[in-house]
This record gives sequence, C-alpha cells and structure tokens, in this order.
Amino acid sequence: MKGRIMKAFIFDLDGVLVFTDKFHYAAWKELADGLRVYFDKEINNRLRGVSRADSLEIILERYTGPALSKQKKTELMEQKNNSYRKLLAQMTPEDVSSEVRETLAKLHEKGYKLALGSSSKNARFILERVNLMEAFDAISDGNNITHSKPDPEVFVKAAEFLGISPLECYVVEDAHAGIDAAKAAGMTAVGIGEAAGYERADVKIGCFSELMELV
Repeated sequence: MKGRIMKAFIFDLDGVLVFTDKFHYAAWKELADGLRVYFDKEINNRLRGVSRADSLEIILERYTGPALSKQKKTELMEQKNNSYRKLLAQMTPEDVSSEVRETLAKLHEKGYKLALGSSSKNARFILERVNLMEAFDAISDGNNITHSKPDPEVFVKAAEFLGISPLECYVVEDAHAGIDAAKAAGMTAVGIGEAAGYERADVKIGCFSELMELV
C-alpha cells in the first residue's frame, strides 16, 4: 500500500452505502419458517456478503424435511428474492446518509474513479431506489460474476470496468469475506463496521467520511 498511487475506490453496497440487513432477514425468515427451519439473526449474520445460493445452503443446514431438488432450490431462491424486492421497494433516497453522498462527491471531485462491487443481483435496483446510480463510474454486481466473495471476481471486474489496475484500488467493505476478496484481488482493503475489527483489513475506519483521510 505504501508508495502506491491510488486512483479508485470500490465500494460494497449493503452495510457500507446502505443498510438492507433487516429486509434480507425478513425475507429469509419467511422462507425458513415455511420450511420449518430455525432461523435467527445470528444465522442471518453468516449470510452477509454471501451469494443467494450459498445463503440458502446455510439455512438448509438445519433442514430435516424431504430432499430438495435443484429445481426446488431455485424456486425457493426466487421466492426469497421476490419477498426481498417487495421490501426494497420501500427504500427512498433518505436511506442514504448525507455523509455518504457528500464523501462520494468529494472523492469524485479529487479525481478518483468510483465503482460498486457487490455480489447482489439487486444492486442496481437498490441504487435506483436511493438515487445513487449517478455516483458511480462503473458497477460490478451479482449479474456479471460467477463466484461470490471471498472470491475476488466482483472486485477484479470492477477494476476492469474502470480501466484501472487492482493495485491502484481501495476496496471499502464491512464483511470479512469482502476484505478477503479485496486482498485476493491485490487491492487495499478498507474495513468499516464489523470489518474494522478484522485483522486482515489494511485500513480501519470508524465512519464513512474518514475515507477523506486517505486522499
């Protein structure tokens, strides 16, 4: 990190720019209850930064019913996503803090490229709901990757879309899996929220505006 000329910031979405954990929890809880599977917030926390398919497998660890076919699992994931999107439709621009909006604008003003790096297939939908699409020069999300974090693919693609070397990118993440993905991509990992306590984070910040101390 020392001596590098950094040119871009890549941001995770949930837990960094917006907070949709409550919606994920409600949608997965509804599905789990339908399957008569125990589900609580501790289990939900294991799903952060994890793909929909892998999240379902975590929930099914406690499942004791009849075997589920691949088709049935696909239907369950679609059911969860439909419930989740209905809840996301409640989001408004008020769900993004002025601190986040102002910091993104200031980073742009200083000449940094900004990208989103999220495993969510709903990332663009969320950005549209909260009026944040225009803040980014590139978006890499669950629709253009085949591997979820901690695989670095989503961040590597984001750097490619920006046309910038991974070595010149900061990644801002709140999940351990996201920090691992950033490190695997050769990027400088900035931990916020839960990830601020993760030893693998290169930089640890207490609030979003502290990113200005890096520029």
